[in-house]
Amino acid sequence: MSRFAAVVSIALCAFISATSALPMAVNGTLSKRVTHDGRATHYETGLGACGYRDDDSDPVVAISHLIYGGGGNCNQWMQITNTANGKTQYGKTRDKCEGCGEYDIDLSPSLFESLGADLSQGVLQVEWHFMNKDWSP
Repeated sequence: MSRFAAVVSIALCAFISATSALPMAVNGTLSKRVTHDGRATHYETGLGACGYRDDDSDPVVAISHLIYGGGGNCNQWMQITNTANGKTQYGKTRDKCEGCGEYDIDLSPSLFESLGADLSQGVLQVEWHFMNKDWSP
């Protein structure tokens, strides 16, 4: 019986280890430090779904409506890297993007340009992840 208990214990540890690395949404909030690959576009800011009014010069992000949930990621900072040139910037989640795929993001014009792209380019391939809740630049 002790051999059986050891096998079950090892299997349980392996299962917990494997599933703890998966990104999980809790109350509409994605787990932190999990890197997502997606496309980034730009949009005209204004009054966002989080209830704040922003300007095009603010480093703000709209996340996909598929992960926005109830707004649990509002005011959450994220690190965004342009995979074409390696430039990294930080943006604050302030809106949701109805036309975005699950891990696509919409950036304010100034944030889009700060990643080394011209607005006429329109789309960037990016990697991004949320920062810890108390992080700020």
